[in-house]
Amino acid sequence: MNYWLVMPAAGVGRRFGADRPKQYAALCGRTVIEWALAPFLTDPRCAGVVVAVAEEDPYWTAIAPPTVRATPGGGERSHSVRNGLAALADRAGREDWVLVHDAARPCLPREDLDRLLADLAAHAVGGILATPAADTLKRADGSRHVQQTIERAGLWRALTPQMFRYGRLCEALDRAHAGGRVPTDEAQAIEWLGDRPALIEGAAANLKITSAADLALAAALLKETC
Repeated sequence: MNYWLVMPAAGVGRRFGADRPKQYAALCGRTVIEWALAPFLTDPRCAGVVVAVAEEDPYWTAIAPPTVRATPGGGERSHSVRNGLAALADRAGREDWVLVHDAARPCLPREDLDRLLADLAAHAVGGILATPAADTLKRADGSRHVQQTIERAGLWRALTPQMFRYGRLCEALDRAHAGGRVPTDEAQAIEWLGDRPALIEGAAANLKITSAADLALAAALLKETC
């Protein structure tokens, strides 16, 4: 079973509060994005990788692997993903699997990638890595006071990679954008078509870097490979 990888990496990371986007932050001798790409670059099942970067990105060329194709990103994550898919139009077939993985997720366990691919190989729709919600969830009002406690049974936290058929994902994003809708992840665009993606349980350690504290945690998780 082979697949293509699309990685949106055009974000500027305003919440990260550093001198460069979070995907280029130093982490155990590499950048965050290099760690995020690593499981796929060493996987013989990965047929090719496209990274969508900002047009004025001054960092990518210094660390770009020679086998990775770069394409311009978009204003939102979903636009970057669609640009990445477009860059595969001359290579990917409609029924090919495509994985989308965040450039700011450097701690994807190989066993989670293997489980995602194995569990979804024969699935009609595809699905995502996710973890069941473990904490008590609160809905806040505009002034950050508790408005409601949310029942967490059945709630999951979406992770990446997210895995769907090439043609169906292109269709889902095209329809969303044509209707003025911006999905927050690929699964939401697929859901808007009426499909029901599968949830494949993954490790909570597959964290997304949003702050310096997350970077320190990622360094601790990667210490055995640093």
